[in-house]
Amino acid sequence: MRFDTSSILRKLFLTAGLTLSTAVGASGADLENTLYLELESGRVVIEMRPDLAPGHVERIKMLTREGFYNGVVFHRVIDGFMAQTGDPTGTGRGGSSYPDIDGEFTNEPFVRGTIGMARTQDPNSANSQWFICFDDAGFLNGEYTVWGNVVEGMDLVDGIKKGVGRSGAVDDPDHIVSLVVAADAD
Repeated sequence: MRFDTSSILRKLFLTAGLTLSTAVGASGADLENTLYLELESGRVVIEMRPDLAPGHVERIKMLTREGFYNGVVFHRVIDGFMAQTGDPTGTGRGGSSYPDIDGEFTNEPFVRGTIGMARTQDPNSANSQWFICFDDAGFLNGEYTVWGNVVEGMDLVDGIKKGVGRSGAVDDPDHIVSLVVAADAD
């Protein structure tokens, strides 16, 4: 016996009072787990991964909906490695007023476009800072939490102003114009 899975899914969504288009959008993206990162150079689309890091994704969505990331700089940007943001002080030492999050470590590799949560040496110290990998960074595997991936606009991420020296600190850094959960976008 063959099942028409699309028909079954449609019935489930209709029973829940939804349509497939509102649940996943016309492009097939899960809008509740998609972010629109607006840079001065354009839009970067991020797919969040609640299957890997539900606590981290929930924190990112909560802070995003509060407008926490709007205007925040990329305070640490190391060519060939990553661009880090999420500190409202721009120093790399700040965070949100919420408690830190326990690590959600997986075997998901850190490759070009992977988004991970920054933390101190304490594995359970992630708060609001995160980074986007410019290239493969396998030495982070299993040590930092992967919570998303850039699915569109990686060329714009590549254009983020790089820092100078080993610390990657940036003079006159680029910033996040806005960060929005796609389900909330107009």
